[in-house]
Amino acid sequence: MVEGALKENAFLGKTILITGGGTGLGKTMGQYLSSLGANLIITSRKIEVLEKTAQEINENTGHPVMPIACDIRDIEQIDHLLKKAEETFGSIDMLVNNAAGNFISPTERLSANAFSTVIDIVLKGTVNCTLAFGKNWIEKKQKASILNIITTYASTGSGYVVPSAVAKAGVLALTRSLAVEWGKYGIRSNAIAPGPFPTKGAWDRLLPGELLEKFDFKNRVPLKRVGEHQELANLAAFLLSDFAGFINGEIVTIDGGEWLQGAGEFNNMEAIPLEMWDQIENTIRNNNKS
Repeated sequence: MVEGALKENAFLGKTILITGGGTGLGKTMGQYLSSLGANLIITSRKIEVLEKTAQEINENTGHPVMPIACDIRDIEQIDHLLKKAEETFGSIDMLVNNAAGNFISPTERLSANAFSTVIDIVLKGTVNCTLAFGKNWIEKKQKASILNIITTYASTGSGYVVPSAVAKAGVLALTRSLAVEWGKYGIRSNAIAPGPFPTKGAWDRLLPGELLEKFDFKNRVPLKRVGEHQELANLAAFLLSDFAGFINGEIVTIDGGEWLQGAGEFNNMEAIPLEMWDQIENTIRNNNKS
């Protein structure tokens, strides 16, 4: 069981907004940040889920958690979100762009609407939130921190999740670009690129039935396990905190070495039984002699 990494009350007096904060990794990050003293705002489209999560986190940590329904594809709803948040807490110090959508499918089977849906949530939603909050911080001369949750395939690309890969690549570019442009305002911009961190609801939808068992992601990871949610929450808390005050424009991968495992041309040769290596070495040795 992984424990929290930061000291008690590391975020006391700070207000953090997490999109997609009602479930999965967003919920885990929110739980941990609240336990460190943060005022927490969680948002998604489903208010019932948000209210349940807010109550659960508040009961566990004793710190305020405000749930607000918001479709981040709609800039007017984001403006309302920002207004309500400031009315309640005075200001927002940190933004975690975590909301996402995805389809696992051959690209040619996707409709233009399905492709656009993922782009609208992941890329445009992140842009909408970042612009609304960023402009507000700049106008008020307030230092702040943005943390975007992307994926390892944002930089490598990946078949069968092309809309997500395209959208997350855009968020990666946004992260690095604004780190340069908004650094002068004291606004840091970083991202986390997670590997496999299973969340039951999301993974069941993406890989239904026996597919989840067949494509066991821990077999792709050199550490032979998937990530624990607290490990990602620890990293998120660090990057948002003052301890990471000189980290800006970084994409931090947390995947147990998965993308490196897939990057090397011969990495999959770990599947060769030990006894077969003797045969391979003898063959190479004999070929070199001839």
